[in-house]
Amino acid sequence: MEIIKFNEQIIAIIYRNSDWIPGLNFITPSELFLQVGSWWYQKGKKLQSHFHKNLLREANRTHEMTYVKQGSMKVTLYSDDKSIINEFILEKGDLAIYAYGGHGYEILSDDTQIIEAKNGPFISVEEDKEKF
Repeated sequence: MEIIKFNEQIIAIIYRNSDWIPGLNFITPSELFLQVGSWWYQKGKKLQSHFHKNLLREANRTHEMTYVKQGSMKVTLYSDDKSIINEFILEKGDLAIYAYGGHGYEILSDDTQIIEAKNGPFISVEEDKEKF
């Protein structure tokens, strides 16, 4: 697992297909708005049934996660002043979490399939994003 920071702030966390470990492994620290963990269990493992309680939570920005199911993509990370901080490639089975700063994507393979998740609710492109 690689954590990319800029000015002591987490910009991205890269969790490669090779980073998986048995059991429950939380990838993100608890203070991020998006909580991401991996599960690796054997047949017969039962996880206790549960509800998530209604709790007021406040998030002042959107955090995002991408998981590459198939193919590959290049990710470019930006500081708040839109300067490039880092670039990396995600391949099949890799995921990345984007916390602060900006990000852009370039699909590198035909038939690339990505799953994206982010905290909500989503308001609108105009309200939620600043494109550059």
